[in-house]
Amino acid sequence: MTGAVPYLDIEQACRELVLRAARCADAGDAAGLAQLFAPDGILVRPHAEPLQGRASIEAAYAQRPAGRLTRHLVTNTLVETESPASARALSYVLLWTGSSADLDTPHGRPAHARQLVGEFDDRFALCAEGWRIQRRDARFVLHSG
Repeated sequence: MTGAVPYLDIEQACRELVLRAARCADAGDAAGLAQLFAPDGILVRPHAEPLQGRASIEAAYAQRPAGRLTRHLVTNTLVETESPASARALSYVLLWTGSSADLDTPHGRPAHARQLVGEFDDRFALCAEGWRIQRRDARFVLHSG
């Protein structure tokens, strides 16, 4: 069992990064999202040019339309520790979208008809600031609507 606890700590830190990134994206927190990446981190989004570095990631997400609502439901995150300073994970993602301009009812706002199922293929690195996303390849796999 020697070494088991540090690997569990690595897996937990990486899972938390995945969830925090989804939370920042949904909250419109571009700066917070960018800080979850390594300083030279790369974010590859579906059908878009790769973003490299925190400033590039923050600038791209800061351009998000103000009224756009999203919820990234992240599941099945499987973390594989490669070394004491690197790990990777694959997560499944269901993306719901809506608009804050729609009437907010007791059941919330209506979701757009299109639902997207995708994946986050993440590589993590242990940086001076702690664990960070070194590279994220985000892709869509299925859609409805």
